[in-house]
Amino acid sequence: MPKPVRISLDAMGGDHGPSVVVPGAALALERHPGLRFIMFGDEHQVGPLLDAHPKLKEAVELRHTEVVIRMDDKPSQAVRAGRWKSSMWLCLQAVRDGEADAAVSAGNTGALMAMAKFCLKTMAHIERPAIAALWPTLRGESIVLDVGATIGADAMHLVDMAVMGAAMARIVFDLERPTVGLLNVGTEEIKGIEIVKEASRILREATFPNLAYHGFVEGDDLGRGTVDVVVTEGFTGNIALKTAEGTAKQIAEYLRSAMSRTWRAKIGYLFAKPAFDALREKLDPSRANGGVFLGLDGIVIKSHGGADASGFASAIDIAYDMAHYDLMRTIRDMLEQTPGVASA
Repeated sequence: MPKPVRISLDAMGGDHGPSVVVPGAALALERHPGLRFIMFGDEHQVGPLLDAHPKLKEAVELRHTEVVIRMDDKPSQAVRAGRWKSSMWLCLQAVRDGEADAAVSAGNTGALMAMAKFCLKTMAHIERPAIAALWPTLRGESIVLDVGATIGADAMHLVDMAVMGAAMARIVFDLERPTVGLLNVGTEEIKGIEIVKEASRILREATFPNLAYHGFVEGDDLGRGTVDVVVTEGFTGNIALKTAEGTAKQIAEYLRSAMSRTWRAKIGYLFAKPAFDALREKLDPSRANGGVFLGLDGIVIKSHGGADASGFASAIDIAYDMAHYDLMRTIRDMLEQTPGVASA
């Protein structure tokens, strides 16, 4: 019988702290009964919430700490000031020490990345980590990275991200050879900056047994789902992510306004409500909540700071899949099988 997946939780992270983390963990436990948790946070705040979820309480080891990394703390300050006692640091340390298989936090993204790099280090042959996000598309979902871990990239960093993104896609989408595209200003090989064109040349000429290189993709391909994995550097990726989130909210507000404008529109809404509910579910960011920090020597998932319990549970779901299906081994195996990448 396989041993249960153990996940460490930063109970104090995010905009809502334990009031979201605890019920989110309870929802995740319903979906994955074998889960076990280590929660790091103020026992005076977390304890009463656990009392309201008896089944979860049996699956949780609560470790007390009163130190919290605030959402507006600068990463450098977070690493220096009280890092050893904060709920965020202790959550990561549990993964480093082998007590947990993955860590989940809704806390300060910059601080979490800085602490994770310091605590867990990067994998062999990986210079810089990346944040990978699930992206809703017309075909279902794609993986997009990097959506904000590091600004700028060289050609080999883009190649590393292609390999890591494909490894994640093999687990999430159950694909033997995920398709990978490089985000560019056009699909022609002559377009783009030299770094992107050099990465394309490496990906096109190398032998990838578990990765199918598609070529360049453009911004509109993100929503189309042209490829399983879209690779770009963190500055562009973060702008694309925030633009997509803002557009989804804009469309939802337009629909809400239009449907309440006249009595005929309100009646029409009643007939069309199932279709609008399906659209709302498709656009709901909580369904795809949970950015995966790829390239670290351990599994770390970043939940949206403002996520509700359902959204936080989705982040735990991703952590469970990454640990259960052994993301780290999959990445290492793909790097070893990729000529010119593992030796770079």
